Formats: sequence, C-alpha cells, structure tokens
Amino acid sequence: MWQQVVRGVTAGIAAWLRNRAPPVCRHREYGARALIRGLRYRNSPGRTGRLLAALTGAFLWEEERVREDEILRSADEMKQMPMATNLPLGQTPLYDEDLGWELVLDKKDFKLWRRPIEGTHLYQYRVCGSYRDVTPRQFFNVQLDTEYRKKWDALVIKLEVVERDDVSGSEVVHWVTHFPYPMYSRDYVYVRKYHIDLENNLMVLVSRAVEHPDVPESPEYVRVRNYQSQMVIRPHFSFDENGFDYMLTYSDNPQTVFPRYCVNWMVSSGMPDFLDKLHLATLRAKNMEIKVRDYISIWPQECNSESRVSPERKPAAARPAGQMEYA
Repeated sequence: MWQQVVRGVTAGIAAWLRNRAPPVCRHREYGARALIRGLRYRNSPGRTGRLLAALTGAFLWEEERVREDEILRSADEMKQMPMATNLPLGQTPLYDEDLGWELVLDKKDFKLWRRPIEGTHLYQYRVCGSYRDVTPRQFFNVQLDTEYRKKWDALVIKLEVVERDDVSGSEVVHWVTHFPYPMYSRDYVYVRKYHIDLENNLMVLVSRAVEHPDVPESPEYVRVRNYQSQMVIRPHFSFDENGFDYMLTYSDNPQTVFPRYCVNWMVSSGMPDFLDKLHLATLRAKNMEIKVRDYISIWPQECNSESRVSPERKPAAARPAGQMEYA
C-alpha cells in the first residue's frame, strides 16, 4: 500500500511541476473535478495510488499501461484460429459452444460472432476475416495513424494522442465520434499498445478505456467508460507482402437508452462498415502513395526498456522487407 501512496504522490508532484500553478479560479474548478475522479477510483484495484494520482492530477502509467499478458492472450487466441486461406469456400471456423459464441454473419472472407457479457444486456463481438490486396504493414499503420484517420473517417470529431509512456510504448488517446441521430456524440479515452511478434508472425493492437486527468468529461458528449478492443493480424506470407488474416474482438457500452436490439444492431453493423472503410483507406494510401506514418520502423528507436534491441541486431531500416523489431 505504501508503495502505491509514494507512486501517487510522486506522480502528482510531477504533474504539478509540468503544469505549474494555475490561476485561482481554474484551480478550484480543477480541484473539484479531481475529487470526483478520485471517488470514481475508490473501488478499483490499486485504488490508494490511483486516488492520490487523481486528486493531484496525474496519470499512473504503472497501473494503467497495457500489460504483457493482455498482448499474449490476444495473440494466443489468434494462434488457435485456422488460417482463412486454408478453409474450403464457405466453411466457417468453429468456436466451442461452451464459450457462448453465436455466429451472426457469415460471408466470404468475413465472419462475425457475438456472445453475451455476463451481468449486462450487452454483447462482446468478434470478427475474423482476410484481405489479399494490401500488406499487413500498410493495414496496421493506417489503423494506428490518428492524423490520417481524421481524413478517411467522416465520423471522427476529434482524435488525438493525449500522453505516451516511453517505457512500454502505450499511448492514451482521446476519440470523439458522431453517433446516429438523435443521439449525442460519444467520446472515448483509452490506452493502446501494439506489439510485433516475429516468432509467431503476428501483429497485435490492444486498446481499453481509462480515465485521464487531462481529458475531463464534456457536456457536449457522452463519455463511454466500458470499451475494449483487440486486433490481431496474421500475414499469409510476410509483413510486407499482400495478404493476411485478422481477428478483431470488441465490446463497449455506448450508454444509450435505446432498446437492446437497437444497440446490438448498431454495433454488429458498425463493425463491418468500419473495417470496410479501414480497408479502403489502406488501398487509397497504397495506390495514391499517401504518406502514412510507419509506426513499426520507428518504434524500436522510441521505446526504452520493453522494446530494447540487442546490439547485434540490424536497425529496422536495414533489414529485409517483412523483418521488423518487437514493439
């Protein structure tokens, strides 16, 4: 417990030094919001450190960063799936019925399942599919590039990286998106991290909702507090050759008063639509040579302990196509 107290106090002092002392009127408003954030943390794991961090306006990376086991769990689930290219036309990978998955949509190169989230009226969704006309690297980079997404996703109102953890490579992102009329727009604050698994030929992106002191709630939007997403990509050949399978597992609570079937319809129809737009944006970037940030090649140079490269390995830019370093 005392370790959490020390972490919270230290993080709070660091945040204060960064921002310096604000004007008195703003300080009072900030303090009230910080108290509310602190109360929200009271029932969460590591609540002592989080409470102090919330009260002092800091973000505890040690508590909130995406953990290694989250990355590995997503990768293991993908490794258990058969390659879509190895399945006869029309054949669907089967899930253990004991796990509660229900097939919702079955198309060529696209399968959608859902299963109930215990204790709620919501579902967790899983999409498995394939693309053969873009490379895994292109698809992955387009998904990560927040600036490019503002151009190809018309639903985006705001999308920005709030803070980055140099130790793990995790990022906190603030995303505001339009919702169908007459609902208010929704905003998400989430932490994300990606990982490149050379040994198993996989690319993994994990995201989940967090709270961040620099992104208080706005009366203009509805804050979505329950959100998780895991995207895993498995190349058919290499990271820089056309063709790959992907698995997207997703759940969120949009906090709407609409009936359950309306919410489920929005999510189950919205996922294929998003993936279609993401695929089209990747094709445009490829064919029109739109410059997209190459996250994979720059990642080893920007991270510290968790992505440290051994001296004998070549830099990413000097390796053959398809050979990338761990994130």
